[in-house]
Amino acid sequence: MADLTTVIAGVRFKNPVISASGTYGFGQEYNELFKLEALGGIACKGLTLQERAGNPPPRIAETPSGILNSVGLQNPGVEYFVSNTLPWLKLQNTVVIVNIAGSTHRDYCSLAARLRATDVDMIELNISCPNVKKGGISFGTSCRGVDKITKLVKKECNKPLIVKLSPNVTDIGEIAIAAEAAGADAVSLINTITGMKIDINTRRPILRNNTGGLSGPAVLPVAIRMVWQVASKVKIPVIGMGGIATSQDAIEMMLAGASAIQIGTANFTDAFTPLKIIDGLNAYLDANLISRAGEIVGKVECWQ
Repeated sequence: MADLTTVIAGVRFKNPVISASGTYGFGQEYNELFKLEALGGIACKGLTLQERAGNPPPRIAETPSGILNSVGLQNPGVEYFVSNTLPWLKLQNTVVIVNIAGSTHRDYCSLAARLRATDVDMIELNISCPNVKKGGISFGTSCRGVDKITKLVKKECNKPLIVKLSPNVTDIGEIAIAAEAAGADAVSLINTITGMKIDINTRRPILRNNTGGLSGPAVLPVAIRMVWQVASKVKIPVIGMGGIATSQDAIEMMLAGASAIQIGTANFTDAFTPLKIIDGLNAYLDANLISRAGEIVGKVECWQ
């Protein structure tokens, strides 16, 4: 068995497989199927200062090789999480990453400050959610916006800070450079790609929010390309996500430059996907006589 241990910004993961924010809740339902300690980590459902009901339905639509969602950051709020959910999560023997989102710079800073005294392991700064009317993605689509929000949150944050990047930009490499320069300890990408689906009979968008975020296997090639671009631009660790459903997908992402990977939409079709990916990664490393998972990170050999 190869050594799957991964270290990101000083935080040790037993393996590089993490559940992605927005698709795993807080892990309690999935824990009924297998123990969360099998995972390297869990990125929790995006948290806001106050409870959010999310967008009105319909807010999920199937598409070829993926889904569109406009859930709109439904969550119970940070105080409920800290009091009721975090104590349970910290008993699960896995890295706890808290994804935070807001409508203003002050929202993000207040969330980081509130989590400062807790025992969460890392914070993931969600500045790339395409499913809300304001905030989130507006901070993540320009170098100036990323620089400002990252610097402000970093001042309030005593946890390793992951900045989650949007694919809905012109040059994601430059965005990543801005995040690194502003103090990000790691970046994660990609979030969903903005998309739309129309009912031809009613002539209305199927999603009540009109547009939503596309995820699933359809976005995998885009995600791999963007991870490869970003990994060549920054020195901080890259966490790759977007359409990963098999161990081959995960290995591709790691070869492109991801130190760890997050599993999202695939959890909906097969809850045991993360375990299958861990087993498949082990088998690949053993078959190729590779002793550590980290040895394949960024090892793609591009044509000249």
